Amino acid sequence: MAGIKNGIDFVVAGRYRLVRKIGSGSFGDIYLGINVSNGEEVAVKLEPTRARHPQLLYESKLYKVLQGGIGIPHIRWYGQEKEFNVLVLDLLGPSLEDLFNFCSRRFTIKTVLMLADQMIGRIEYMHSRSFIHRDIKPDNFLMGIGRHCNKLFLIDFGLAKKFRDNRTRTHITYREDKNLTGTARYASINAHLGIEQSRRDDMESLGYVMMYFNRGSLPWQGLKAATKKQKYEKISEKKMSTPVEVLCKGFPAEFAMYLNYCRGLRFEEGPDYMYLRQLFRILFRTLNHQYDYTFDWTMLKQKAALGGGSSGVNLMPPSGVGGGGGGPGGGAGGAGATGGAGGTSNQAAPSPAPGPAGGPPQLSQAQGNRESMRAL
Repeated sequence: MAGIKNGIDFVVAGRYRLVRKIGSGSFGDIYLGINVSNGEEVAVKLEPTRARHPQLLYESKLYKVLQGGIGIPHIRWYGQEKEFNVLVLDLLGPSLEDLFNFCSRRFTIKTVLMLADQMIGRIEYMHSRSFIHRDIKPDNFLMGIGRHCNKLFLIDFGLAKKFRDNRTRTHITYREDKNLTGTARYASINAHLGIEQSRRDDMESLGYVMMYFNRGSLPWQGLKAATKKQKYEKISEKKMSTPVEVLCKGFPAEFAMYLNYCRGLRFEEGPDYMYLRQLFRILFRTLNHQYDYTFDWTMLKQKAALGGGSSGVNLMPPSGVGGGGGGPGGGAGGAGATGGAGGTSNQAAPSPAPGPAGGPPQLSQAQGNRESMRAL
């Protein structure tokens, strides 16, 4: 980024020194930073103050609204430094997209179900604060580092929207003239149709994320078209013409039940998060799995440590996946978000137990606000 030639000389708020660039997004760049007083590593997001569509202030406000929730990164500082708007956050580990690639683009049912429990909880908490995310995707879920290495974090609130008034609890109005906001691959059918998004759309998108992890890809990936608009139309057509039962064929019925439930929700209806969580918890027990927080990537890392190799899988997630870029190695450094009182049932999910600091080398806090519609 112009204006930062040497991170060593750039200090934010008198205490966070930039170390190196570790990623970028439409908003600007993200740097690994270090607290000069205690050596703690942090993520520092920079946006030029002259940006045509500044987004960092909005995102910082969202983080403040969501503070205290389990799996919400802790905001350390927001303000201006030289010619940049700056947001300092917890440094987190790799995204689920990074880890999916690390695991040869297939997760076991056990890993998907352990992730589902946490993902539902994160979305439920955000909804309890009267906001919808509108860009649920693997890139926007990150694992923590250090003692939080088994905790899943939800990030990137640049497209989030308030769906009800805090005081009156009045829901936003139903509309049918909206442009598609989010990522086409995981967008709900109603979002494709131009219908105003609500809580049901976040939950439907999560269903597609889970099937992406189960299958390795979704039927509407890789479609060719002359323009982006035509591509999005093709994705929409394929999504609508693929029955849920076909999408979920070969996998436990609970995944189809989840998607059918989400698609059947009314615009203003609050999802029954506990019902959805219990669907997968009961399946988890039926399959005789243990909530030991041994994910697929944990196993791969342990195999490599024992000299057993990793079946040809590169232990470093590919740089640049999800806009991440190669991050700091090691896994020491910034603490994860504090788990404070959220007051919602997302805290009823099993607490991440201390486990091996497994998984591939840590990546940065993934990249922030993107444009309203992303290319696949």
